[in-house]
Amino acid sequence: MNQNKLETISNLFEGKEIRSVWDSEKEDYYFSVVDVISILTDANIPRNYWSDLKRKLKQEGSELHEKIVQLKIKSTKDGKNYLTDTLDTKGILRLIESVPSYKAEPFKVWLANLGSERIDEVFDPEIAIKRAINYYRKRGYSDKWIEARLKGILNRNKLTDIWKKGGISKDYEYGIITNEIYKEWSGMKSSEYKSYKGIRKESLRDNMSDIEIVLTDLGEIATRELAKEHKPYGLEQNKAIAKMGGNVSKVARDNLEQKLGKSVISNQNNLNYQYLEKKEKLENKK
Repeated sequence: MNQNKLETISNLFEGKEIRSVWDSEKEDYYFSVVDVISILTDANIPRNYWSDLKRKLKQEGSELHEKIVQLKIKSTKDGKNYLTDTLDTKGILRLIESVPSYKAEPFKVWLANLGSERIDEVFDPEIAIKRAINYYRKRGYSDKWIEARLKGILNRNKLTDIWKKGGISKDYEYGIITNEIYKEWSGMKSSEYKSYKGIRKESLRDNMSDIEIVLTDLGEIATRELAKEHKPYGLEQNKAIAKMGGNVSKVARDNLEQKLGKSVISNQNNLNYQYLEKKEKLENKK
């Protein structure tokens, strides 16, 4: 299992081991519930504690119970894979709120503070912008890069606004159309591009080279302008326009690579760590 935990979860659990599985399609982690229970409680047998809590959640009709997924995870005792109850990131955070233990209180305070911060940002969006700027500065990005990144976000929003007018309303539809742009110019959909760069939940754009960012922006801007001109409606028509927009970037990429004599697609990322475990196919036994 992965030896580099999701940063927020890792910090909360002070680096203690929590076995997890990465789902590249959903781009989320599934964490071993028993491992979390073991850290949060003084239970002599965490598995029994979880069994009782799970039964209680089911009796109460908790939605959290429905989110439990059984995956094969390697045991720390004998190294064999066993079906284990897991929850995704959102589910684990909800589980923490359900555990009546003094050890869970720091986590609950953190969740409350996080919720308070997000509410503050609703009333004053500038807070969110400042938070993003500070986040990037702490990770060594220059102010010039940050300015370009924020402009990129604004341009992306202009594109999604056009898609909304074209009858696109569901999150998965945005993902499908975006992948058409990526596939056309890079040969990879977003999740494949992330895998190539060795990243997971991290932002793909935050780990792109200058040339990759320019090609991504060009594809999205071209798609936006083409959509404004042709006014596609529905998923299939918007996919066709997105492919046309992506082709604009492909032509630019092919032309540049011909002159450079090498590919402009890089597997480099901006992380100061790497994921160590081998890729494993998830076995969903829900």
